[in-house]
Amino acid sequence: MKKGFRGTGTVERVDFPNKGIAVTDDGDRVIVKNTIPGQKVEFVVNKVKHQRAEGRLMEVIEKSPLETEEPCPHFGMCGGCTYQTVPYEKQLDMKLTQVKKLISDAIGTEKESGYEFIGIHGSPKKSEYRNKMEFSFGDEYKDGPLALGMHKRGSFYDLVTVSDCQIVDEDFRTILKATLDYFSKNNISYFHRATHKGYLRHLLVRKATKTGEIIVDLVTTTQTEGFDEEELLAGFRYALLTRHYDGRFKGVLHTKNDSVADVVKNEGTEVLYGDSYFYEELLGLKFKITPFSFFQTNSLGAEVLYETAREFILGDDKDSLNGKTVYDLYSGTGTIAQLMAPVCKEVVGVEIVEEAVCAAKENAALNGLDNCKFIAGDVLKVLDEIEEKPDYIILDPPRDGIHPKAIGKIIEYGVENMVYISCKPTSLARDLQIFMARGYRVEKICCVDMFPNTYHVETVVLLSQLKQKPDDYINVTIELDDVDITSAETKATYDEIKKYVAEHNAGMKVSNLYISQVKRKCGIEVGKNLRVATRRMDCLQGNSTTAATDLELVPSPNLPKNEDSRQPQCPEDKESAIVEALKHFKMIQKK
Repeated sequence: MKKGFRGTGTVERVDFPNKGIAVTDDGDRVIVKNTIPGQKVEFVVNKVKHQRAEGRLMEVIEKSPLETEEPCPHFGMCGGCTYQTVPYEKQLDMKLTQVKKLISDAIGTEKESGYEFIGIHGSPKKSEYRNKMEFSFGDEYKDGPLALGMHKRGSFYDLVTVSDCQIVDEDFRTILKATLDYFSKNNISYFHRATHKGYLRHLLVRKATKTGEIIVDLVTTTQTEGFDEEELLAGFRYALLTRHYDGRFKGVLHTKNDSVADVVKNEGTEVLYGDSYFYEELLGLKFKITPFSFFQTNSLGAEVLYETAREFILGDDKDSLNGKTVYDLYSGTGTIAQLMAPVCKEVVGVEIVEEAVCAAKENAALNGLDNCKFIAGDVLKVLDEIEEKPDYIILDPPRDGIHPKAIGKIIEYGVENMVYISCKPTSLARDLQIFMARGYRVEKICCVDMFPNTYHVETVVLLSQLKQKPDDYINVTIELDDVDITSAETKATYDEIKKYVAEHNAGMKVSNLYISQVKRKCGIEVGKNLRVATRRMDCLQGNSTTAATDLELVPSPNLPKNEDSRQPQCPEDKESAIVEALKHFKMIQKK
């Protein structure tokens, strides 16, 4: 299949993130985004890499049997709600399946690695659940009338005016319509990304679910030729405040941004009305939120997420953290830190965004919590500076996950348990492999849906340190020159190895962790420290496999010599299958 090929296929499944696997009549598989299992779609191949084709969705020829819900008027054009036509329970099933596949491919199944996958918790609200939206100004087509809304699917320039968006409530829709009407009547231009000319850029709207307080921030450039800005903004304020709302206005703001990048950036904010903040409540705590503060966009869903994390942390013993120090790394505005503060001696939060740290300190004081300490800085650097040593670590990193060097420092603390809250399952799966290779095991996993009708999902994981038996391993020194293996110059990717194993072993699935283990046993990517375990290894060449003690080389990559840790081991049948794949790809010699 070549680039530019136009074809049709039926979507077999959808992998995270939003990658539909369409199968053609000839049995070829193509990745097509924004699809639903069971749909028949038309696509055009726009990328071919490592014999894997990716295509752009051109048309849904036949709906999926799963699609029984009526979408909002903007569905299909708007780049937001991919799953809106699917009943909510089916959406949850799809998300759970996707995360389970990612995790099992990375660290093995529940049976293989011994963890419990609890399932998925749904959002308390399925529609009108968002407490924040960032709308963009532009046009729906070149030189068309002013538009205010979301980018069209697959377009960097064209917008859809989402005046009937169903993931926000009526107050958001009223604000959008009032703003668009006002600036259209005044013939105010938007900022053109190509020419860097124009005034209007973004409209940021936030509304607290619990308190009903609303804040609106108009983001513009400083290009005010042809109109009186003060008069224009006074009219904008009046246009907003004279409409009817279920909630109540807390503030109207104006932020200046002359950056070329198409992002909401604060280069100076003035208050046009009221205050520059509002209050929201979560699980009995109060939080002060500014326009640019990080705060979960689904308040009721956030309560489910943090309650799940708290249950993982405390378990059956609600006093387990008494007198103990907790690290909340990537702490944001300190939500989870403040929820844990009442049950521990001290919480230390680390967050790179200074504004979020200031908000966290203010919120802790607002809630009468004096045992919370928040530090502004990069986790990777700050961990070297904190004097307090943790008894428990909570991880809530950004979408890209944790820096590998930071993971190393986190592991060195040797805490018995950690909880990892992830907003991107692919990053989570990668990081879990590192934790497991360095002496931790996964105990529990639970998904929480914070974003109904979209493909996004949160995941909470409980990690525990393995208890090492002192006589499980003995340290020996082995010269690698005694091990006769090839240079492995011909390499196969993990996906290619998985495919070979599946095709030659009745669909057998192997995880990245197991492939990595076997590769290391075979001398590929072996670290300097080797240990000996009492299981036979058949893929090494030379005298090592014929020793009378029948020893097996077990690499310990990145582990200090004094750190003995165990991890779930690849079953023998899967090890043999992986070895055959490595032989096939000439990464080791055939015997």
